[in-house]
Amino acid sequence: MFKFFRRMAGIVALAMLSFRAIGSFLSWIEKQEDGPQNVWVDEDEFEDA
Repeated sequence: MFKFFRRMAGIVALAMLSFRAIGSFLSWIEKQEDGPQNVWVDEDEFEDA
């Protein structure tokens, strides 16, 4: 009986950690989109103009 409760507690803890990790990853992605964008500039385009 204790083995069952221990396994259930482990499954619940693993599920909570995975949801927390996914949430923090998604918030990190949102922060990356809000910041200034790094754009590669092709210098050949400016030479032709």
